[in-house]
Amino acid sequence: MTTPSPTPTPTPTVKPRTSLVYGDRGEKVLALQRRLSGLGYWLGTPDGSFGSLTQQAVFAFQKAAGLARDGVVGPRTKRALEDGIRPRARLENGVEIDLERQLLLIVRDGRASMVLNTSTGNGEEYTTTRGTRALATTPKGSFTVYRAVDGPLTNSLGQLWRPRFFNRGIAVHGSPNIPPYAASHGCARLSNAAINMIWAADLMPIGTRVLVR
Repeated sequence: MTTPSPTPTPTPTVKPRTSLVYGDRGEKVLALQRRLSGLGYWLGTPDGSFGSLTQQAVFAFQKAAGLARDGVVGPRTKRALEDGIRPRARLENGVEIDLERQLLLIVRDGRASMVLNTSTGNGEEYTTTRGTRALATTPKGSFTVYRAVDGPLTNSLGQLWRPRFFNRGIAVHGSPNIPPYAASHGCARLSNAAINMIWAADLMPIGTRVLVR
């Protein structure tokens, strides 16, 4: 009696990944970058490489669209990109900090000309650099940029890169760590590259109105 040959196990079909994630490169990333830039989500110069600045722009876009802030450009994020989601501004000119969505808007002529991922006060208690206890809050209100320091500075809230102060020791400043959620001691953190761009383009000169809402 002939023993039947075993039935071969079929090789599972692996579906190609269609989402775009940190570390990807190529024409699809370049198209993504151009779309984000066209909508005002700053990421530097589009170069086809999904690096940290593109990730920051994706975070900002997902916040504006009310999507999960995972930095992955999947079906929902792609659909929102097609819809051209862009936050509305309340100011005529100046800077708006949206605490709920954790966004910073550069506003010109009543329109958000630039949208940036930011991280503001997380509401938790912390120990200042002076050894005192404080609550990490970013107060709401209308303020004005009154001081700018072109370089590193350490105050009671921590280490700040090229800060633009608008409310006592609270500033918009650069930091190497900008998560897609509130994590600061009260300032509005931006990536170091973003604050460097703001300085280079003089987007927050002394006297700029800052609306925190």
